[in-house]
Amino acid sequence: MIKADKQLFSYPKYWAECYGRAKFLPMSRAEMDALGWDSCDIIIVTGDAYVDHPSFGMAVIGRFLESQGFRVGIISQPDWNDPEAFKALGEPNLFFGITAGNMDSMINRYTADKKVRNDDAYTPHGEAGKRPDRSVIVYTQKCRAAYPHIPTVVGGIEASLRRIAQYDYWSDEVRRSVLIDSAADILLYGNAERAMAEIAHQISIGRQVAELTDIPGTAIIRDSIPSGWMEVDSTRIDWPGNLKDIPDPFSENPYDYQEPQSKSCQDKKLQIESSDAVPIKVIPMPLMGKKGLDKNSTVIRLPSFEKIRGDSALYAHASRILHLESNPHNAFPLVQKHGTKEVWINTPPIPLETNEIDGVFDLEYERVPHPCYGDARIPAYEMIRFSVNIMRGCFGGCTFCSITEHEGRVIQSRSQESVLKEIEDMRDKVPGFTGTVSDLGGPTANMYHLNCKDDEIQRNCRKLSCVFPTICKNLITDHSQTTQLYRKARAIPGVKRVAIASGLRYDLAVEDPEYVKELVTHHVGGYLKIAPEHSEKNTLDKMMKPEMKTYDDFKRMFDKFSKEAGKEQYLIPYFIAAHPGCTDEDMLNLAMWLKKNKFRVDQVQTFYPSPMSLATAMYHSGKNPLKKVTYKSESVDSIKEIDQRRIQKAFLRYHDHKSWPLLRQALKKLNRTELIGDGPNQLIPTTDPVFKKRRATANKATPGNKKSAANKPSNSRNSTANKSLKSSSKRRHNRR
Repeated sequence: MIKADKQLFSYPKYWAECYGRAKFLPMSRAEMDALGWDSCDIIIVTGDAYVDHPSFGMAVIGRFLESQGFRVGIISQPDWNDPEAFKALGEPNLFFGITAGNMDSMINRYTADKKVRNDDAYTPHGEAGKRPDRSVIVYTQKCRAAYPHIPTVVGGIEASLRRIAQYDYWSDEVRRSVLIDSAADILLYGNAERAMAEIAHQISIGRQVAELTDIPGTAIIRDSIPSGWMEVDSTRIDWPGNLKDIPDPFSENPYDYQEPQSKSCQDKKLQIESSDAVPIKVIPMPLMGKKGLDKNSTVIRLPSFEKIRGDSALYAHASRILHLESNPHNAFPLVQKHGTKEVWINTPPIPLETNEIDGVFDLEYERVPHPCYGDARIPAYEMIRFSVNIMRGCFGGCTFCSITEHEGRVIQSRSQESVLKEIEDMRDKVPGFTGTVSDLGGPTANMYHLNCKDDEIQRNCRKLSCVFPTICKNLITDHSQTTQLYRKARAIPGVKRVAIASGLRYDLAVEDPEYVKELVTHHVGGYLKIAPEHSEKNTLDKMMKPEMKTYDDFKRMFDKFSKEAGKEQYLIPYFIAAHPGCTDEDMLNLAMWLKKNKFRVDQVQTFYPSPMSLATAMYHSGKNPLKKVTYKSESVDSIKEIDQRRIQKAFLRYHDHKSWPLLRQALKKLNRTELIGDGPNQLIPTTDPVFKKRRATANKATPGNKKSAANKPSNSRNSTANKSLKSSSKRRHNRR
């Protein structure tokens, strides 16, 4: 198994390093010929256009493997109906690396209402339809058909979030692990540099991919549990005996169970599976906390795919266990039976140290799309063209978000020197740079170098969030490194402005007024996006978000520092409708809060059940996996019918006359008709507006009519806000 202290760049270089660096990783045989290559060692197949920028997964993994000495080619957005498309670069010497791209292919193609999107931000010209649904499965099968004997390694967010059996919103059923459906040899989840380095170097020295069974951050298929392992049985949720309730997930050790009193449970302590040469010891989950088990020889058995497909409460339980086993320093491997096969999930990848993540981002990226795209506009690239990623991971644990499930809770931060060097490279390399850095951020704007104050506490912690229900006393909240970074970035010659576009975790920001002052004074261009998500405590608790009091505290601080800076600035809040546990009454209260605070939000979000998130487990199961799950445990209601979801969304757009018919219907159902009318304390008017038809000539500029209706300028502040909202919404959606 990879050791925690094994340095990412400590491997001996593969012999092909003699070819040197490619200006762009080749996408054709002609480019390979120009480089003097007769073949590729590794071929990456991706659902995104190839942009040689550290915000694009294929570029990061490709350049990293190149730095290890391997020849890496890229097949970008192949025609999955053409078998020859997967042979474009010939047969790889080592393996295919397969990813759907920076986004899950289903979320990329379908809206929360399951409508087909008309664009794809990761494709030239934003053209839709350039990748198949469930791209990882399709691409893997096509690679296997092209070269059956070549190993297939799948990764990226789509594979990562489908490593175990997962609820699939689009088919409304529980699907098998993507490992089973794709028949891939091995799956990489989370940030994959460590696992990818180990796999590439091991295969390069002649080891078979089937032998690579214990690499952290990977999942494999096994026929059975290895001999000599201890198995913790977590396939049940109602064990016999008088068990005490499991502590809530915000304690350091939610597995600190009490010994049961029932003899029937005690008799299950050790069970022998006679089919193995060396017995496998099986203990029930309620005894786990007392055993002092070794994670290198103990595996937790989740309920099988067949069981959770037919029992949604077991699904919620499995989701809870998966999330509790997310700390790479104390997590146990997991196993889940699919028919006769075992899907084995090794422990999470060890986070990169600062010098290692610096090494990844310091690689030579061209920072532009591959030349084959010509002048085609790739919207996702345009969005991040002048931005810099300063960290990875998120310890917020928001239940609706998949960042934590993919990147982990431990923050991996770059050094200030590395970030500043990238800004200088961007200034010197990227065409069109005018002096504005569009973002210094990541999953959040302000978790840079924020981690647990004690390494030992962090290694033993199993909390789902470091900031909910309150900020952990062991969490460092000093933003001074971020503040210093902002100041140094502004001082770089040629840099005129540094904007912060990543979402701000305002409950952390209020802990450091100096940071807020620096942010508000120098890095807010009139608007700052934050995400309260809701106003009602019941819903916020299901989201694992702070109460609105924290928002109020931050707003006071924001307004104070904006006034001191002599700036008129505004907060742009994000909200979610139809989240599990959210009622129509909750949405009504949120709408009244919005009206009271004079917010008219245009970019709103309906809850989207992404694979593997805790909120998705609530949505599917009707149970709350934030607490111990039993058949009698807390229930969570979810709005699932499209019409009802649209009503909840309409509350967020109470100011839009198109929402009024739905809202009148909802208010009548809630017996709140007193809120229908034209008074200042009422939500919506009694009647719809009457629109008069305009003459066709009214919209034409005629001689002597310098300001026709068509030429009349819009309110500049609203126009700017709308642009900011659209851009922010896309970034936010891409991360989720």
